[in-house]
Amino acid sequence: MPSGSDRPVEPPCPETRRTPCVRATLGPRQRLRRSADFREAYDQDRRRHGKLMVLFLRTAPDASLRLGVVASKRVGNAVERARAKRRLREAFRRLRGALAPSEPVDVVLVARRPLLAAPWTDVTGELRRLARRAGLLPPPPPAQ
Repeated sequence: MPSGSDRPVEPPCPETRRTPCVRATLGPRQRLRRSADFREAYDQDRRRHGKLMVLFLRTAPDASLRLGVVASKRVGNAVERARAKRRLREAFRRLRGALAPSEPVDVVLVARRPLLAAPWTDVTGELRRLARRAGLLPPPPPAQ
């Protein structure tokens, strides 16, 4: 990973020797946008707390594993809040394919201040743990 960046290093393209610019993002239909949806997630009070983030679940007829991301001013200035939200969106995007909720849900992730300094593996690991505790991931296989 380049220093100061959350983006993993991608191997350069053999023909051009340049790093490809691949944009794998969450489209508008995969994101929560309306404040009413966020409020509904908070009101349902289905949350899991971690050191780096808080995960809220929203159950509704229109839920389809969409993501909403929040970073309050407690996280930092505008640049730090934007970075925290980017990190949460990317972690969720990478985990989204493995999620298998038993009911239709939407997810709201709320950033906490330590998220900014945490290593990437801690961010993804905590999101995986919170998702497992929330029932979005199957339990890990028993150790033998």
